[in-house]
Amino acid sequence: MVTDTKPRGLVVGNYCHDVLHRDGLPVAQTLGGAASFVSVILDALSLPFLTVSKVGPDFAYSPTHPPITIPSSQTTLFHAHFGSPHPDRSLHRIRACHPIRPSDLPDGPTFAFGMAVGVAGEILPETLHKMLEICDRVFVDVQGLIRRFDSRDGSVRHVALRESGFHHLLPRVAFLKASADEARFVDVEEARRCCCVVVTHGKDGSEVFCGNGAFSVAPFEAEQVDPTGAGDCFLGGFAAGIVRGLAVPDAALLGNFFGALAVAQVGPPKLDFGLLQMVKDEMHKRKVQDIPDLERRDEWPESQKPPEQDQFYVSLVTAKAIIMCQIEESGRNLLSSPKVLEQSNVKTRLLVNSVHEEKIPIVDAKP
Repeated sequence: MVTDTKPRGLVVGNYCHDVLHRDGLPVAQTLGGAASFVSVILDALSLPFLTVSKVGPDFAYSPTHPPITIPSSQTTLFHAHFGSPHPDRSLHRIRACHPIRPSDLPDGPTFAFGMAVGVAGEILPETLHKMLEICDRVFVDVQGLIRRFDSRDGSVRHVALRESGFHHLLPRVAFLKASADEARFVDVEEARRCCCVVVTHGKDGSEVFCGNGAFSVAPFEAEQVDPTGAGDCFLGGFAAGIVRGLAVPDAALLGNFFGALAVAQVGPPKLDFGLLQMVKDEMHKRKVQDIPDLERRDEWPESQKPPEQDQFYVSLVTAKAIIMCQIEESGRNLLSSPKVLEQSNVKTRLLVNSVHEEKIPIVDAKP
């Protein structure tokens, strides 16, 4: 068991290059990968953790938690398309770095929590198995388990969790997160008997299914600029809340809060840690126990929220308003910026074997 006064975590998932297209034209390039978004939230909430992530020598960023560089590989690259002819986001994996194998994970000591946050098939069943061995509790984003990629254009599809090769590990998972679209490939009624299942609904908040209980959690208003990473930031906030001793509904509310902040920016959110002190103060007030009793999940309320959760919600709304003012003043919501859209009219050709050939707008390339 971990003896540190602060819980130590293990975040597993590759960093990526994300190239964003609007109406067929590239408008921004940014650091991507669920691990990068999750890391920002855990850092903001002062949780110590180790990241295991792989990239190639072409990796263009300097994150706070350095990845493993694989000389013989290239960094995972995704193209995300918005607007015509894609009314919803269309995601394509252009290339993938090497998978993360059990031998890449530390052998000890035991971690208080782990987060399996793959995006491009980089987490193998045997890798998740080792995480379950070396972490007291593991949060899993189902996208890393059920995504499959077309061999021609890299478009993303899903397979049923039961057919993914990970299903047998479900009883050992503490929390399973899925988007509403991904939840269609998970038998939620079956999964909730094994672990706590959290389903995100974007602007409509989230739902939590544990044992015989289920409840909805209120959303926060947000002006969406780029939905990439919103679910990752939700999971980072949710996991941080659980590990810091919040009740599950409060942790889900905290997840919704960070998800709303994420969609207002391009790439991993830039957060003022000083302003977030008020969030940490509110979390401390809401703390109910050091570590939630996962064995008593059948006693979690079906639809009730903790006493005075409205007060917690209002406190988070206030913090969000302050943070959003900073974002707008600094112009970090650049995907909708007239300047970026004007620059995007310059014809840019992207290659399969490189991030870009001609220069495209770079958004906060050094986070």
